[in-house]
Parts: sequence; C-alpha cells; structure tokens
Amino acid sequence: MDLIKNLEEYRLKKRITQERLAEMLGVSFCTVNRWLNGKNRPHKIQEYHIKRLLDKR
Repeated sequence: MDLIKNLEEYRLKKRITQERLAEMLGVSFCTVNRWLNGKNRPHKIQEYHIKRLLDKR
C-alpha cells in the first residue's frame, strides 16, 4: 500500500518514532507497528488522518 510506504518514509525523514507517530495519529503503537509491518491496514478514518498528516509535509 502506497499510503503506508509514504507514512514510513515520512516517519524516517522526520526521525519520528513509531510511538510518537501513533500519538500524532491518535492510535496505539501496536496499530502503527502492524500497519508498517503489513499485518493490518488502516480503516478509512485512519487513512484520512494519515493523508492529512502527509499533506502537512
């Protein structure tokens, strides 16, 4: 999923931990970790918040 790939790129460029990213998106660390490891996908509302975060770059 390109959205998750972009999210991981953003996280690495900004030097943000998965824990901090989870706080920024209002989800748990485990949720972010599962997204980034391909074990789960964000729900539509979470996708919306991820897109808004990435648009702020």
